[in-house]
Amino acid sequence: MSMDAINDKVLAGERITVAEGLRLARQGGFHQLGFLADSVRQRLHPEPVVTYVIDRNINYTDICISACKFCAFFKGPEEEGGYVLTHEELGRKIEETKELGGTQILLQGGLHPDKLLEFYEEMLRYIKSHDIHIHGFSPPEVCHFANLSGLSVPEVIIRLQKAGLDSIPGGGAEILTDRVRNETAPRKCSADEWLNVMEEAHKLGMRTTATMMFGHIETLEERFEHLDRLRQLQDRTGGFTAFIPWPFQPANSVLDHLPTATGVEYLRMLAISRIFLDNFDNIQASWVTQGAKIAQVSLYFGANDFGSTMIEENVVAAAGVDFKLSEQEIRKLVEGTGRTPRQRTMDYTLVDRP
Repeated sequence: MSMDAINDKVLAGERITVAEGLRLARQGGFHQLGFLADSVRQRLHPEPVVTYVIDRNINYTDICISACKFCAFFKGPEEEGGYVLTHEELGRKIEETKELGGTQILLQGGLHPDKLLEFYEEMLRYIKSHDIHIHGFSPPEVCHFANLSGLSVPEVIIRLQKAGLDSIPGGGAEILTDRVRNETAPRKCSADEWLNVMEEAHKLGMRTTATMMFGHIETLEERFEHLDRLRQLQDRTGGFTAFIPWPFQPANSVLDHLPTATGVEYLRMLAISRIFLDNFDNIQASWVTQGAKIAQVSLYFGANDFGSTMIEENVVAAAGVDFKLSEQEIRKLVEGTGRTPRQRTMDYTLVDRP
């Protein structure tokens, strides 16, 4: 298919194939991709509204047996300096979040070798006593809990759900091909296992997000394998609320010899994601890795959501990237594009505040 025909297909709201997506990614001009992605965004979100959520990313432990090559945050079980947050520390972080208008906690941590499922159930019950949405435990964590407990993935999710878990974040996806996963994170769950956790969660009525960390050892074809598998799962379940792509930050990791993706590379991948994932309602900008100005430009490259205020963020910061934005700054950046900022919850319900 010619580039003109692919353009016409996108503008007509028709689904493109992997082959067409690859051609568009390789041959599409920078402004062409932005125009096409923005046309998809406008079709799905005709109102000039950009959403964001106020939350805090609480990493309950940095102790992890996965030892992913791309991670600058984790501590091995034998290393000094690792931590596990107490309930009192969790409580202080949650109350501070609520005082800032926060509606949820993003709860993630390392794959701790010694904590049993009951530990996480108790943690959830404690957090839920603070009356806040818990968006927690990415698929690698859920698989880790299942392996330690000898339970199935659905059994683990049901127990976590009963203890207070409301939704599951899309962390740990990286690139959903086993070649990449075996090279960078061989102790982490496989691509099939990641997708299975999400499918089982969707079957139980739980909403989740999906992510992609690109720009390390993967090929363009593997990026599209990742996108295609997400699109197929979303066709089956409709359980994903949003997709969040971000570029790998190599500093302080085993892969620190790799170059950091440029802003242009990020915006191209963001646009391709918006065009290809026609069954995802929302695409988030990644100001945490890109900073304010590129995130603002993202709103012209397919993003309709500014993500989280990230009152606290530790994993990307460990790689030497430490952008900070307040709610007021996010609102100002959105207004600078001529759109209206609106606070939302995890499921994209708008929060009306004075």
